Amino acid sequence: MIIGTTTAISAQSVAFRHGDLKVSSNHRFLMHADGAPFFYLGDTAWELFHRLTIEESAAYLDNRSRKGFTVIQAVVLAELDGLNTPNREGQRPLIDNDPTRINEAYFGHVDKVIDLARECGLYIGLLPTWGDKVVKAWGAGPVVFTLDNARVYGRILGQRYKDRANIIWILGGDRDPAGVEQVWRQMAAGLKDGDGGRHLVTFHPQGGQSSGDRLHAEPWLDFNLLQSGHARKDLPNYRMIEADYRRLPVKPCTDGEPRYENHPVNWKPEQNGWFDDFDVRQAAYWAVFAGAQGHTYGCHDIWQMKTPAREAVGLARGDWRTSLDLPGAGQMQFVRRLMLSRPFFSRVPDQALIADAQQDGAGHQQATRGAGYTFVYTPHGAPVRLALGRMSGSRVKAWWYDPRTGKASAIGEFANSGTRTFTPPGTPGRGNDWVLVLDDAERGFGVPGSVDGIQQENGNE
Repeated sequence: MIIGTTTAISAQSVAFRHGDLKVSSNHRFLMHADGAPFFYLGDTAWELFHRLTIEESAAYLDNRSRKGFTVIQAVVLAELDGLNTPNREGQRPLIDNDPTRINEAYFGHVDKVIDLARECGLYIGLLPTWGDKVVKAWGAGPVVFTLDNARVYGRILGQRYKDRANIIWILGGDRDPAGVEQVWRQMAAGLKDGDGGRHLVTFHPQGGQSSGDRLHAEPWLDFNLLQSGHARKDLPNYRMIEADYRRLPVKPCTDGEPRYENHPVNWKPEQNGWFDDFDVRQAAYWAVFAGAQGHTYGCHDIWQMKTPAREAVGLARGDWRTSLDLPGAGQMQFVRRLMLSRPFFSRVPDQALIADAQQDGAGHQQATRGAGYTFVYTPHGAPVRLALGRMSGSRVKAWWYDPRTGKASAIGEFANSGTRTFTPPGTPGRGNDWVLVLDDAERGFGVPGSVDGIQQENGNE
């Protein structure tokens, strides 16, 4: 039971006893200090500290833990007038909007939420500020950060949270860093001054950008985060991942803000409709199979913690509490389960596995392989024609993995040579997406997506 709340915690999503996070030796993934794999499965809860009570925060975090999320992305100095509109306890974060003078009452609330997240086995992807406090461009602002105070503020936060294991720093906040790189560098330096470099650091850019576009060479940037955004259905976020994957020096990469469930497509629902569970599944499997170390889910109602009493931002139409259980949110855990059910650190993207040349489009098939296995995502359930022989083993065991349910069905065993076509169940079309799994038959892997991988990560053998 979470102390001081009525929300029971059934299990931790991540076991912190595996130690702090670090970048893997091949620089493609994240892992714990003891070598256990870490799959970054994020949720955007940007207004968590600003708009929810402790009780509401506990309910939200428990829901996300039960759904297998591992990281909650939330902002200290929030986007929606976070400096001047108090939180639910009537507190504002800064005294006189001075980043060097923090309000202990406000930060005490942030502390409690971070601790609740740890009880749930969740990391907080902690944004020190939304980007409009560094460069306004749009939003409420005001701009309060300078070269002189950014490092001081970073140091304050670093020192405050240096002993909390469940922190990943995310600088930025929906902004292009061009022209203010030095401010972000100073804030990053302050964080490292304060926490001794304990926690990983990344950067959340504006839509259509990656942190790698301008900041890839920064020594403080441990992994790249991109925002593929909400502009259209079937947006090929795998192309952005491919670009980050090719950058040198090698760093892990992730889509940190793809199309949100229940978000109006390009903010024009009357013309384009709304993103649904298929859209978020498609973005996730495309990105991860293209080489991302993890993925972030988002829901338009949840990031802003929309209620009937609050003015909708961006045409949000749902209540955050009921939107917690939208189908796409529950289905994200099956991505994590699948990736952890096979050797984790050997995975590479490999489009040459697909015998038919792939073009951008709604039905684009994406392939990846690792030590003794191959995964291919077919978004519309079209047949998959594979060039066999690119993975180990003389024979392969084939499965269909259902990304809606996390269930796997055995297809059969085949020679690992030549070209073979695999036809998914159901009628081809939007929403009938499947993952083809091929295993080296001699490896003796369990059922794809089984809990074995999760149990190993959490030490529950």
